Amino acid sequence: MNFNLIMNVKNFKIPLIYTWSLIAGLFLVLCSWVSPAFADTAAKVPAFDSGNIAWVLASSALVLIMTPALGFFYGGMVRRKNVLNTISLSFIAIATVSVIWVLWGYSLAFGPDSFGGLIGNFKYIGLLAMKETQHSRYEGTIPSYVYVMFQLMFAIITVALISGSLVERIKFSSWVVFTVIWLTVVYAPVAQAVWGLGGLFQKMGALDFAGGTVVHIDAGVAGLAGALVLGKRKGYMKENIVQPSQLGYTILGAALLWFGWFGFNAGSALEASPLAASAFLVTNTATAAAAIGWMIAEWIRSGKPTTLGIVSGAVAGLVAITPASGFVNPTGSLIIGFVAGVLCYSMVVFVKPKLGADDALDVFSVHGVGGIWGALATGLFADPLINSAGKGLFYGNPGQMWVQFLTIITVAAYSFIMSYIIFKVIDKVMGLRVDKEAESMGLDITQHDESGYNL
Repeated sequence: MNFNLIMNVKNFKIPLIYTWSLIAGLFLVLCSWVSPAFADTAAKVPAFDSGNIAWVLASSALVLIMTPALGFFYGGMVRRKNVLNTISLSFIAIATVSVIWVLWGYSLAFGPDSFGGLIGNFKYIGLLAMKETQHSRYEGTIPSYVYVMFQLMFAIITVALISGSLVERIKFSSWVVFTVIWLTVVYAPVAQAVWGLGGLFQKMGALDFAGGTVVHIDAGVAGLAGALVLGKRKGYMKENIVQPSQLGYTILGAALLWFGWFGFNAGSALEASPLAASAFLVTNTATAAAAIGWMIAEWIRSGKPTTLGIVSGAVAGLVAITPASGFVNPTGSLIIGFVAGVLCYSMVVFVKPKLGADDALDVFSVHGVGGIWGALATGLFADPLINSAGKGLFYGNPGQMWVQFLTIITVAAYSFIMSYIIFKVIDKVMGLRVDKEAESMGLDITQHDESGYNL
């Protein structure tokens, strides 16, 4: 370059190289002012974390296995002529809920709020507006698709849980219709209110780490409503109709539920973190304590512990620790689990016969009551050293108990009333219950033209 070239600027003669040097300096100064602003903006969008993505995907798979496990758990407790139908009620929930979740379920449950923190809008209908690289609104280090899948598994098993109250007498076609309506009208609003950003109970500070209200109370009271509408099974309380077809299925199902529940609770941390490890530990601790609690209570009353009682106690512990799993320490989980085992056993033995409803497999007694106890216990034992987002009564925050109580009562009332209406409407339109002949023959043959055992 010829540095003798000059440019004339209003009669001033400035060497060209100096002019460009001045411009470059001004540009660098400007960049030094602007770059922090860009850095702050970038910092607001965290990078995807491969470890968190892997953990939540694995947790989703763990939660999925819980639904067929539930089918085995339920199937082993019914009579031989109904075992396939009972398992199929859980399995078909995987298919129906998976489709509805993509079409509109997720958008209503976790989309942006559109009405007072009670229901999402249709922004994500069909997931058409969601990209695979989009950050989740609920955990920025995982993609939205991962969060959609994780929450789908919760929706599936919540619906499947209800079937335990209805087995051995509900029409398969009516069950399929019920799952679609209930997911839309009951589950989605409750999920939005408790877990959704801006949800009614979420803003109040309700603590529900993995689904005590959204899953267990919701399903437990819905099952009770369905049992009341369906009526009692033929011979209920007049003969010993509880003739488990295969308790081995029930034990296998309970073991797989225990296994999958680690994804249910520890996965709800939405990251591979110390909080996930804590939730993992207290889940196992409470489950073991509940199995022991149920066993001791049954042993004292009946003189012998049963395998059905032990595994039922374990499930009660899994239910009770669910809302508390991300908030309590191991000692708190021991208390929650043991009380759940004794409490749910007492419900089955002493209270259930007086309810006047044929809740066939004790969905309300275990999931409804266990969920209520777990949600209340979260308000008692939430330890801020475990999770700063939760502080219970025993740690100086008595107001948390009021929030927990109000959430429990509202969710239970809403789920019961709406579920009762849905069951009544389906019964009126297409019939809810099989006829007496079909019930006597068994639902495997009459509903599916199959037999679970060819002996």
